[in-house]
Formats: sequence, structure tokens, C-alpha cells
Amino acid sequence: MVRAGPFDVSILAADSMGVRSIATVAEACGVRLGIDLGASLAPRRYGLPPHQLELQALHSALERIAEEVSSSDAIIITHYHYDHYLKDRPDLYYGKRLLIKDPNSNINWSQRGRARRFLVEGKVEQNSQVSYADGQTFRVGDLTLEFSPPVWHGEPGTKVGRLIMVRASCDGESIIFASDSQGPADPQAVEQLKSWAGARLLVLSGPPTYFAGFKVPVEAVQRGLDGLMELIKARVAETIVVDHHLLRDLNYRERLREHYRAAEDTGVRLLTAAELMGVEVNQLEARRRELWGREGKGEAEEGGEDYE
Repeated sequence: MVRAGPFDVSILAADSMGVRSIATVAEACGVRLGIDLGASLAPRRYGLPPHQLELQALHSALERIAEEVSSSDAIIITHYHYDHYLKDRPDLYYGKRLLIKDPNSNINWSQRGRARRFLVEGKVEQNSQVSYADGQTFRVGDLTLEFSPPVWHGEPGTKVGRLIMVRASCDGESIIFASDSQGPADPQAVEQLKSWAGARLLVLSGPPTYFAGFKVPVEAVQRGLDGLMELIKARVAETIVVDHHLLRDLNYRERLREHYRAAEDTGVRLLTAAELMGVEVNQLEARRRELWGREGKGEAEEGGEDYE
């Protein structure tokens, strides 16, 4: 774990660490908080399936994540994409305090169905203490958890739906988890995060630059890059971790060239999850063609089946 004020924080898995994830654990005020504890792999990239190294990384990540689901005092699920919760292990959540995205409001049909399968068919709501967190504030022990209203998973109006962000506060200091806000590209998300300025740490997904002009409009990706620049210049946090979708692009550092310069000018640490945790950046998905040692099967360089 790394120290961020009164918080001990560990990012268990992330795209910079070989799998699709941004699973985070934070401990402060006597509470162990798990946030978006899930991981997955792209089913196809460059026309290729996951490499054995990716499968091994996923297995290890899911083992760590399952342990944290079991040991966390409270668990946050910001939305219902499969890399943000353990869809196949609902029993691990039984008896837990869950603070989750409202599955019935401000949600697209896909996430609504996934939420029902997990919460109702998986009997999580029946066997756990569940609260819908959208726009709400909770106390868990001495830890305060303040949730945003639903914001877009990227650009406003995106078909992949909405999510919630959270600020955790202990002893007058805070960390922020902005999940898959993708920059953020949603102006409402940018303003919410700026209103929370002064945090020790902000963890969020960067925009999916690898999909720019393919499945995501170039303008939407640019809005995400602009949103991230706003957060840096506003010094929303001393350290900003930007990872997840952005790290599916081998050229992510070039995409953030101006952001690194702005971060240096404003005294903000701009890092990937791997760098925060002191390990080497390992972009297995983005390197899939190299790992297989051959060209793809005609799929676009920027391709992939989805960008959850």
C-alpha cells in the first residue's frame, strides 16, 4: 500500500498492470474500503484472443480481488461493467455493506440487466446491506463517503451509460475515485471533481484514445483530454492516477505530453496505477499482437470488441 494522508491505498489491478481493471482498496479511520473490485480481459484485440500472459495476469488479479471483497468492511460499485465487480461470485458479497450505483435510475438497459442478475438473481440484495449511493453521503465508522450524482461514462449521451464518483474523507483529508469518467469527458463530472479540490489522491480512467475515430468520436476523446487538463490545472489532487482505458494505447505518454508538462508546472504528480504502486508498466492488452508474435486478422489497429 501507499500512503496518502491518513489513507493507505492499494490499486490491486489496472490496465497498466496487465488487465482491464481499476480495482482499488483504501484504509482509513479504521475502515477498509473496496472500490470497483473486478477485472476482465478484452475478448478480442487486433483480431486476437487474450494471450496466455494475460490469462495468467487475470487469474492472479481475480485471486487478489476476491480476497479483498472478503476482507473489506464496505464495498463500492460505481457501475455494472464486468471489470468493476465479481459478477460470477455474488456469494462473496453476502453480509457486506454495499454502496452501489442505483440499478433502476439513470442507467442504460445493459447495466440494468447486469445489475438485476447480480443483485436479484444472485441474491446480493437479499443477503447484504445495500444502499443506492447516487448523490448521497454516508458514514461508515468514522469514514465519510460522498457520492456524485450519476455522470456519463465518457462523453455526454454515450450508449455505455453512467456511473457515480466518490470522495472518501477521514480526519479532514480526502481521496477521490472517479472510475470510468474517461478524462472526464462529461463537463458535469469535471465540475464535481473541481468542487472536491484539495484531495491527496484522485484515481480515474483516462479517455479511450485507442478508439478515437473508430468507436468513440475524436471530439469525445479530446473532451476527455481537456477535462483531465482542467483537473491538473485546478490541482484537484496532489497525485492524479490516470489509467484504465488510456493504458490500452501504447502511445499514452505521447497523448499526455502536454498534461505531464502542466502537472510539473502545477506540482501535481501524474502517474499510472503501476507507477503509483512502484511496479513496471505492463500493457499486455495493447501488446497483444507482439505477444502472439504475428499480425492481426484485419481488425483495425485501434480495434477491440468493447471498451468497458
